[in-house]
Amino acid sequence: MPRVRLQPDTLNEENRRFSQTPLTQPVFINSVPKSGTHLLRNIIRMFVPVEQQYDAQFIQWPNLHQHLEAFDTSKNYLSWGHLLFSDESAFELAGVRKLILVRDPYSWVLARTRFFLSEEFQSNIERVKDGTLQIDELMTLMIFGVHQKTPPLSEMYMFNAVSWLGTSAKLVRYEDLIKNLKSLDTPEAEAYFSDLLGACGIAMTEDWRTRIRIGADRKQSGTARENLHTAEIEIPSELPDTHKRLVNVAAPGIRSLLGYE
Repeated sequence: MPRVRLQPDTLNEENRRFSQTPLTQPVFINSVPKSGTHLLRNIIRMFVPVEQQYDAQFIQWPNLHQHLEAFDTSKNYLSWGHLLFSDESAFELAGVRKLILVRDPYSWVLARTRFFLSEEFQSNIERVKDGTLQIDELMTLMIFGVHQKTPPLSEMYMFNAVSWLGTSAKLVRYEDLIKNLKSLDTPEAEAYFSDLLGACGIAMTEDWRTRIRIGADRKQSGTARENLHTAEIEIPSELPDTHKRLVNVAAPGIRSLLGYE
């Protein structure tokens, strides 16, 4: 698997400033990589005792059987990762509350491009960082993948998100999360986060806004855009029309199914 080098955060220390209620059921945050996993994870962590946070590893298909303890219903951990849907993952997570985090595929292409160009991401396609390819070629690789090295957008979304929608998992859109973080003092945000925490079996607390602001602090996320050391290649703020059309051809119906059309 690719390796990601990140600086540790201080959220365990922040967490202990608050009174915590133990989880009564395991919770797994699953996501399409580069959809805001660290952001959602860090927010939920602020409502879960540190001792119930399974932080040994991001759980993925290749290491699933090494980390089955994360789903033990006698321990009730909060865990996270990028886990594809199949018979074994469905069986192991049958008694687990599940969140499925996604991002608009259009902006996901840009986020994935930025991450692949960063020093923090190390993989078997390091050559993409040497400046030979133009940005349009790099974005195309993010959509269609690199043969036998990294999967295309369609597979990432199909197996890490879409297939899980046929289970009890709750869909969380990155854009909705950001919108409500920006309007945290509104009744709409309170309803949104009450529903989100409720899906994890967590009751709202009086200090919920304070906890969320701490968890959402971008300084605590090693994968936040400003915390990545990226090669000197200009990445557009919006996906070009040509590449939007390529996304629609590569993964027809995905954006509509996830609520982006």
